[in-house]
Amino acid sequence: MLKKSILFAMCLFFLAGCGQPRQNELEKVGLLVPDTISDQVWGTKGYKGLLKIQSQYGAEVFYKEGMNNEDAVREAVNEMSGKGVNLIFGHGSEYEAYFEGLNEEYEDIRFVFFNGDADGENVTSLNFNANAMGFFGGMIAGEMTSSNKVGILAAYEWQPEIDGFYEGAFYQNPDVEVKIQYVESWDDVRTALNYTDEMLAEGVDVVYPAGDGYNVPVIERMKEKGLYAIGYVSDQSDLGETTVLTSTIQHVDRLYELVAERYQAGELASGNLYFDFQDNVIEMGTYSPKVDKDFQEKLEQHIETYRQTDKLPNQL
Repeated sequence: MLKKSILFAMCLFFLAGCGQPRQNELEKVGLLVPDTISDQVWGTKGYKGLLKIQSQYGAEVFYKEGMNNEDAVREAVNEMSGKGVNLIFGHGSEYEAYFEGLNEEYEDIRFVFFNGDADGENVTSLNFNANAMGFFGGMIAGEMTSSNKVGILAAYEWQPEIDGFYEGAFYQNPDVEVKIQYVESWDDVRTALNYTDEMLAEGVDVVYPAGDGYNVPVIERMKEKGLYAIGYVSDQSDLGETTVLTSTIQHVDRLYELVAERYQAGELASGNLYFDFQDNVIEMGTYSPKVDKDFQEKLEQHIETYRQTDKLPNQL
C-alpha cells in the first residue's frame, strides 16, 4: 500500500510540474506585412525582428507579404493556425481592424499589431512614444535651418512625432516657421514629393519625412537640392551624410525580441503597450558632420535627461 501511495504521489508531481509543457512555448511565429519585407525601412525591420526571434528561440517562422485587406489576412491567419502558429505580428496599425473578431475565432493565438487600440485578452498593441524623438529631430531642424523654415511630411495626423517636431524646432529656434503636410498614406511617393516641392518653393530648407514608404525619395530630393533632411525609422545617414542631419530611429526588430521574451515568460500583457528611449527601442541616428559637435553633445545630454526624468527640455 505504501509503495502504491508513493507511486501515486510521484505521478501527481510529474503531471503538475516538469511533465507539463510551458503554456507560452514560443515554437511558431507568424508575420503579416501590408507591403513588402524588402522596402529597407519598416517592412525590412519587421522581417529582421522575425529572424531574430527565429535565431534566439529556435522558433519556426512564417511571413506573408501584401496582407493589406481583410480577406487576405483572414486566409493567412487560418493557414498559420493550421501550422500551429501561436504568435502573429501584424506589422502596422491597419491590423487593428483586420484582427478584430479573428482573435475570438483563434483564442489560442496571441495577436500583436502596432499603433492602435487593442481589444481582447489575446490582443496587444505596440506603440512607440514618438513625441520625444520628434522633439529632438525638431531641435536639430531648428538649429540647422538658414531660412527659419522647416517642414514635416507626416503620413497621418495622429502621429505623435508631429507635435514633438513642432515643439522641438520652436524650442531651439523661436523664429522658426514649421510647415506641415499630411500625405494620408505611409507610402504615397508621388504625393509626398509634390508636397516636398511645394515646401521648397516656400523656402523650407530642412524636411522631416515621417512616413516609412516615401522618406527615401524625399531625402533624395533634398539631396538633389543641396538641402537637409531628418531620417525616419532607420538610420539613413548612408543616403548622404551631408544631407541627413540625423535620423529618428525606431528599433522595431528589438521590440519584436522584447515581445517574444515577454510572451515566452508569460508576461506579455494584453491591451496597449508603450515604448520609448528608456526601453532602448528609440534613439537618434548618426549625426551629420554638418551638425556642430557642441550641439550634438548638448542634444545627447537632453536625451539622457529625458531617459532619467521623462521630461523634455521645454518641460524642465
